Amino acid sequence: MKTATECDVIVLGLGPGGEYAAQKLSEAGLDVVGIERDLVGGECPFYGCIPSKMMIRAADLVAEVGHADELVGPASVTPTWSYVSERIRKQATDDWNDASHVQRLTDAGVRIVRGDGRLTGPGRVRVGEDEYVAARGIVLNTGTAPARLPIEGLEATPYWTNREVVKVDDLPSSLIVIGGGPIGCELAQAFARFGSEVTVLEVADRILSVEEPETSTLIAGIFAEEGIAVRTGVQIERVDHVDGAFVVKVDGEEVRADQLLVAAGRSNNIRDIGLETVGLDPSAKTVPTDAHMRAAERLWAVGDITGHGAFTHVSMYQGEVAVANILGTAPLEADYRAVARVTFTDPEVGSVGITEAQAREQGLSVRVGHAQLPESSRGWIHQVGNEGLIKLVADTSRGVLVGATAAGPSGGEVLGLLSLAVHAEVPVATIRRMHFAYPTFHRAIEVALEELDSAGEPV
Repeated sequence: MKTATECDVIVLGLGPGGEYAAQKLSEAGLDVVGIERDLVGGECPFYGCIPSKMMIRAADLVAEVGHADELVGPASVTPTWSYVSERIRKQATDDWNDASHVQRLTDAGVRIVRGDGRLTGPGRVRVGEDEYVAARGIVLNTGTAPARLPIEGLEATPYWTNREVVKVDDLPSSLIVIGGGPIGCELAQAFARFGSEVTVLEVADRILSVEEPETSTLIAGIFAEEGIAVRTGVQIERVDHVDGAFVVKVDGEEVRADQLLVAAGRSNNIRDIGLETVGLDPSAKTVPTDAHMRAAERLWAVGDITGHGAFTHVSMYQGEVAVANILGTAPLEADYRAVARVTFTDPEVGSVGITEAQAREQGLSVRVGHAQLPESSRGWIHQVGNEGLIKLVADTSRGVLVGATAAGPSGGEVLGLLSLAVHAEVPVATIRRMHFAYPTFHRAIEVALEELDSAGEPV
């Protein structure tokens, strides 16, 4: 083995949270080594958030033109997927080249090391035959990979995951999507709007099963109108690839399509990275941390592997907390009461905090309020593509919101007000006395607040 390389901090995994931490620690004057086996920047800019939302943006434009007849007269569009694929390749990913991410880190002073890193003890990481020793410690950000489903025959087929789907140059005429969560629903709708015949298979009893049931009903109804077949509560028995087509056996029947996308969850990249050498359980599903993101002696963990949501914004938020702790600056603590998330279907589904069911399971004194966007002034003006709802979940004992959903056009943007309310524990009475600009979609929040009162005393 070569002589160990010394530094102040090692960042193992340069996804969004690790990338952020490495840059900030280096800019603060520390000697930082960043280790990455794949693309610096991680899943989000190359295989996740950015390219998928470019696909969705294009598909939404196709749908918007389709609404023109009802508002302005005949209009048509001939969607061409090559415009989308070329934009992803050239503008978003630079043909899946991470040079710009590397440059940003090296400009900040980070030393980039390529390869598989493995913990060998507190503050120590081995990459091949080289060992790195960090005086202050390690930030662990090894991320996730598409879950490998135990479906007979699946691994022998050329199915897509999120990594393959963003590189598609030619659309399949038909597509089966296994998984009715956010990724599966977003991509199913995008492909359908570009002309693919799409079937979604979901083992749970509803799509978007982690969201409020009203939201699942809303999106399922939209999918039905757009010709997307949705089958829930299914048992997938086998997958075969025969004569260039996929055959999926579902509940004793066969579903056929030109292509198969598996979008049924992610698995944490924490196996065989040496967790046992720092006193952690290598068989655990996540890496537990304290409020300062400490996972063990001289070890901090951020991102998906911590189990607090597979979201870029959470990873970067945790990175900020870890950096503050490592530098010993103003202490920060991670707070997950108001984690916001958005599913970029059309309509968008924005959620924050906990659901009504979760609130009741926790024994809270729960009251809910609803509003339907089509019944709002802005919804009436919008006329088409105006489907959506607001749902508020209040803890009446404290008079605050503990969860909320904003589904509809710009649902993720409307969610901002509700995220602040949940995070800061703004009294419901205070929110009720706000001015809600007319006529906006977020004004429907006022209607949902009024319904909170309808079952009894004001919250």
